[in-house]
Amino acid sequence: WVGKCASLMRPLIDAIERHVLAGSYLHADDTPVPVLDPGRGKTRQGRLWIYLRDERPHGSDIPPAALYRYTPDRKGLHPQTVLKDFTGHLHADGYAGFNKLYGPGNQPVREVACWAHVRRKIHDVYEKTGSKLAREALDHIGHLFDIERQIINKPPDDRLAVRQSHSLRQLDETKTCFEHSLRKIPGKSDLAGALRYALTRWDALICYAYDGRCEISNNAAERAIRPLAIGRKNWLFAGSDTGGDRAAAIYSLIETAKMQGLDPRKYLSIVLHRIADHPINRIDDLLPWNIDIQD
Repeated sequence: WVGKCASLMRPLIDAIERHVLAGSYLHADDTPVPVLDPGRGKTRQGRLWIYLRDERPHGSDIPPAALYRYTPDRKGLHPQTVLKDFTGHLHADGYAGFNKLYGPGNQPVREVACWAHVRRKIHDVYEKTGSKLAREALDHIGHLFDIERQIINKPPDDRLAVRQSHSLRQLDETKTCFEHSLRKIPGKSDLAGALRYALTRWDALICYAYDGRCEISNNAAERAIRPLAIGRKNWLFAGSDTGGDRAAAIYSLIETAKMQGLDPRKYLSIVLHRIADHPINRIDDLLPWNIDIQD
């Protein structure tokens, strides 16, 4: 059933892909997925990737959408191929496979790093050691997120104005705190590693403060990855690379439908009923943000 569904829905999935990649600000992330390897009698590790377009946090009414892709490995060639024509801001983790996409200024792709990743690394140290320096660093990061809570869903210009007047000063204080702390602790300590992780990515970490469309964290992509992690507990592994491709296709439809507030089961049922006889040049009528599922 999944194979038939994915095949019938391919034009619709292609339309979601075009919509996602037409954005100028994307979130990206990936997660491992076990794939059956019959020749070895065990599973190997493939990857499921998310490319997410969600402009709602800066007040846009452009429909959000999630594009999932499966690959048999984690080579940087895969995201580089998907994003070869993308221009804009890419919010991702520090995975080196994205590096070839990034260029100076805004061309072709500007890297936006994730403050939630930084906070998580420092928090792990604090949980283990109770370090006062780690606590101080967390407090500085907390102030950055406090500012963001005040401007959620505001237009880009409003967000940018607040960040320029408040976030930039707080970012300067945060960097000073990190640098001073590094001088007080052993260079090989876990806290030193967490602080260096931030400082070596500083330009990408402060990028959000110069563009009101950008987010402070990549949490949107991590939320989009979460259903895959839950799914793995139910279906355990993909039966093949083809199965991984089909899973990515179905996830694209389900999660995009959920982002529009639709019941994904009802949405898929209605689209499967209509799509075989639907004109291919009007495939956009069946996208989750265009369809009337009351029909």
